[in-house]
Amino acid sequence: MRPERLYILDIVEAADNVVVHIAGRDRASFLGDITGRAAVLHELTVIGEAATRLPIDFKSGHAEVPWAKIVAFRNFVVHE
Repeated sequence: MRPERLYILDIVEAADNVVVHIAGRDRASFLGDITGRAAVLHELTVIGEAATRLPIDFKSGHAEVPWAKIVAFRNFVVHE
């Protein structure tokens, strides 16, 4: 298993990428851009995947983060 710091780095980088993809856009512009939407969805999937791989003790130590919802969203995107 990779060190947890690398999963955290995956999460931070993916979140930063989401900001880049949506910067300066309004809702209509974003929704009209199929490539941008796909890119954001990919980054959210990366965040969810990394969250699934973080150790339980790490997640317990950061209970303010809705880990279960993040993972559930990833599962929905990937499997539905």
